[in-house]
Amino acid sequence: MSENTQNNIQPLASSANANKAILYYFIGFVVLVIDQMTKIFFEKWLVNEGNSINVIEPILNWTLAYNHGAAFSFLANQGGWQKWLFATLGLLVSAFIMVYLRKIPKNAKILAWGLALVLGGAIGNVIDRFLYGHVIDFIHVHYANMWHYPVFNVADMAIMGGMGLVMVDMLFLENKRKNGVS
Repeated sequence: MSENTQNNIQPLASSANANKAILYYFIGFVVLVIDQMTKIFFEKWLVNEGNSINVIEPILNWTLAYNHGAAFSFLANQGGWQKWLFATLGLLVSAFIMVYLRKIPKNAKILAWGLALVLGGAIGNVIDRFLYGHVIDFIHVHYANMWHYPVFNVADMAIMGGMGLVMVDMLFLENKRKNGVS
């Protein structure tokens, strides 16, 4: 291998995120803990599925709901096999993210934050699927009785926010990194 080729390879290896990945694993873990604590709290407080408490009239309630499907209750009424499908997908995505966080460039902080949020949220919902056979949701955004957004949880917010950060990185920052622009 020529000296020039070695010089080109070395910066790539040293710019990987391997040593900082533990920080992003910790961020994911914090999301996971907050998600699980809030689910336990709201399930004990609201007791039965469908129970609801007004928080900000007419736009926000705490409403206990069990999601047997994926986002927006996709495949919720399919007899139970979907629990294993979504749990397996969540585990595979989480494993991929854990490996990928070690390989992304150190300066890809927004991407790393986004992946950490997705990681914590995905594992939070996988835990629910394994423990309860459904995901516990409790945040109900609506407008009076005219419009209702599907009930969601902290893990869902982390996944959506994390994917938003991943998309910001992909659309605005990835090419700058590839071209050496900071």
